[in-house]
Amino acid sequence: MSAPLWSRGEPVTDWDVLEKGRGESTALQRLWRGFMVARCFIALVLVLLQCVAFALGQAMQPAAIAISASYLIACWLGMRYTRFVPPIRGFTPLWLLTIGVDLAAFTSLQMIQGGSVNYTPLFALPVLMSAVLGTMTVSLGTTASVTLLLLADAGWHWLQQPVDSSGRFVQAALTGTGLFVVALLAHELARRLTREEAVAQRNRSSAQMQAQVNDLVIETLSEGVLVIDAEGLVHAANPAADAILGQGLSKLPLPFALHAQPAWHALAALARQTFARRTPQSEEIPVAQARGAAREVRVRTRLTPTSDRHVDSLCVMFLQDLRELEARIRTEKLAAMGRMSAAVAHEIRNPLAAITQASALLAEDLTDPAHRKLTSMVQHNAQRLARIVDDVLDVSRARQQRVLSLGEQLVLDPAVQVLADEWVRQTQRQGVLIALDAPQSDVRFDAEHLRRLMVNLLDNAARYAGKREGSIQVLTSLHRGTTQRPSLMVWSDGAPLEPAVKRHLFEPFFSSESRSSGLGLFLCRELCRRHGATIGYERRALVPGGPEGNEFFVSFAASENRLTQ
Repeated sequence: MSAPLWSRGEPVTDWDVLEKGRGESTALQRLWRGFMVARCFIALVLVLLQCVAFALGQAMQPAAIAISASYLIACWLGMRYTRFVPPIRGFTPLWLLTIGVDLAAFTSLQMIQGGSVNYTPLFALPVLMSAVLGTMTVSLGTTASVTLLLLADAGWHWLQQPVDSSGRFVQAALTGTGLFVVALLAHELARRLTREEAVAQRNRSSAQMQAQVNDLVIETLSEGVLVIDAEGLVHAANPAADAILGQGLSKLPLPFALHAQPAWHALAALARQTFARRTPQSEEIPVAQARGAAREVRVRTRLTPTSDRHVDSLCVMFLQDLRELEARIRTEKLAAMGRMSAAVAHEIRNPLAAITQASALLAEDLTDPAHRKLTSMVQHNAQRLARIVDDVLDVSRARQQRVLSLGEQLVLDPAVQVLADEWVRQTQRQGVLIALDAPQSDVRFDAEHLRRLMVNLLDNAARYAGKREGSIQVLTSLHRGTTQRPSLMVWSDGAPLEPAVKRHLFEPFFSSESRSSGLGLFLCRELCRRHGATIGYERRALVPGGPEGNEFFVSFAASENRLTQ
């Protein structure tokens, strides 16, 4: 709802709204141009009338011809150069150059040719012009001036011909009265027009502002939005709908038929069902993609309310990618679980250490192989629990320590060489190849965090890699793909990952194995984010024509020294 027209506690007029809004009244500007054209036309007719009268044999009156020609020139110059700012508020130069010129010209012609031509009807033009384009004072003042001029003309003829002049006075009085009525009605209609235009302008401004806000909100929504009419034509779609539906939706000119794509037939059917039942609908629909597998989409529809039976409702369709919805819910749950897990891990650590120490002391006194096997199982599982506790605490620390000092940096190749050799010695893993090709590359990364990162990636690779030479490879590079940043790659010849595993690869507590905590890759991602690096996965061959494998790559942020070179 638009606010009332008030300014500094005082009511303002519709003219003020137009002047403070977009500057001018479009309707009044058109009326002004119409009056200017009408004045030029009347002036041209007056000049032609003098010429026709002379052609018909009447005596030439140079004064009348001069007045008509001068009036024509004045009207043309006024139309061309006079700038109108509504309203005409008084007897200003604008009034003198337009309405004043009309009154002077018509009065002069009436006095010169009053015996042969009656110019009284022409006085309606300045009266209407003042009533429509001026204030009430200007309108009544102009009409009073015309009435006085008519009475003065009647008085002039009475002085010349005293006999039978009462009719002219009566005619002047009636004409003046009629002009007053016309002026009042025209002014009231002009005020109504101005008021309606001011309201329309306010409503248009509010509607434009609301439309801009709506466009911004809809464009940034994570949900897809389609606006569909009863004929199945889509009139609006946001970028999220294009991302969810695919099929080149953003390239289709609006409006387009929803059933134009076979993949969207189910959506079109749900829209028709919504219009038929006049109630909201909700359904989960698989939507085929231009590339890749179909996407499960939750679709909700709503009809826009309308109080006008001549205006049809529109169906607003909301689209949610179920994978993203599930991931968001899972992230929220896991965030709470992570906070609880960190607290529990602290409490577990001390009794777990006691169990490990007690089983080790017990194993020293046992000689029975069966008993020693049992204590070995206790120690193995206690160590596994300890690793899980460490992972949980590492994740908690990584999340709490986001900011890394720019001074913490290391030379990539030597650090990778040392950490890879250390991991090979500890795991006794055979067939690991190391190829370092990022000489003298300084990166912003903490040495201990890089060790955790490499241990997690190498442990993950060893879990699925073969036993042949080169089944696991550790590489560094300065030019990987399109990035120019130093990169670390851990490649293994394991089997391709399933699509469901790839989607949740870096999520916490997700693992394809029951004996894994599911925190290793998540911890890698958290450490990379903390240091301004990025981590990703792809299936590729290291050399053209070679075997494909699973590669985890880390693109580091260059060190401060490298940035200033």
